[in-house]
Amino acid sequence: MLDVIAGLGLEIDRIYVIDDKCPEQSGAYVQQHCKDDRLTVLFNDVNLGVGGACITGYKQAMLDGADIIIKLDGDGQMDVTKMPKLIKPIIDGQADYTKGNRFYDLAFLEQMPRLRLFGNSVLSLVCKFASGYWDIVDPTNGFTAIHAKALRLLPLDKLEKRYFFESDMLFRLNTIRARVKDVPMPAVYADEESNLDILHVSLHFPMKYLSRMFKRIFYTYFLRDFNAGTVTLCQGMFMLIAGASYGFWKWWLSYTSGVPATSGEVMFSALPIYIGFQMLVMFTNYDVENVPRECLHVHL
Repeated sequence: MLDVIAGLGLEIDRIYVIDDKCPEQSGAYVQQHCKDDRLTVLFNDVNLGVGGACITGYKQAMLDGADIIIKLDGDGQMDVTKMPKLIKPIIDGQADYTKGNRFYDLAFLEQMPRLRLFGNSVLSLVCKFASGYWDIVDPTNGFTAIHAKALRLLPLDKLEKRYFFESDMLFRLNTIRARVKDVPMPAVYADEESNLDILHVSLHFPMKYLSRMFKRIFYTYFLRDFNAGTVTLCQGMFMLIAGASYGFWKWWLSYTSGVPATSGEVMFSALPIYIGFQMLVMFTNYDVENVPRECLHVHL
């Protein structure tokens, strides 16, 4: 932690260290051993998790008038010398939120443990569907920066408090149509063990992603707008369900009566399924093109 703080350049105006009810009293340790005038240590009364700790820092930074807020972990896995590169798209008005991307270059992946590599690859694909940011990968990357104007539009108290925090941030950012940009960024892995429980992630993350996907589609295509994507989605789902229902009904009649279904009945079931599937592909293509392209904070 102290090495990370020592590496922060003069371009950083304030430094916030969040003690999330750490049993090792890391906050007090930093206060005693770090004399940087920019430092503020914040203490949570209860352990809130990585997301809850980050929200504590976000709120204090906004109260102190910060314009761009950078989040990084204290384990030394993030290269603090890359901060200017991370915030440049925000300064240039090209993004509201930036995040590191360890998948941009194969050289970045050489040090990544194979289990993490596989898990992040799967999560990247699933997160595209859930968040609507189809041009974003490495959703669990915690090296991020956000403009305070965009941050103020987010319901911080509703954000996921634990390890799903980064993915939930992407979902929430899409609901306000914020522009997100990946920044190629290597990560450093030593011999430390990850605190992320793979079994917990496997059991709980899929339902969280599914919930965010349905919410995003509802917000984007029904609550706040009605467009060509809405039409193709509704028609595609109707055709798919109608064809599958009719086919199942005919199969059941054939099974119980012993009379094979006619070729016409088979086609009358298969054709709506095929058309419905094609329309859902069209909807996905529309959704890919509907990624937020305008920088939100520039117009606020």
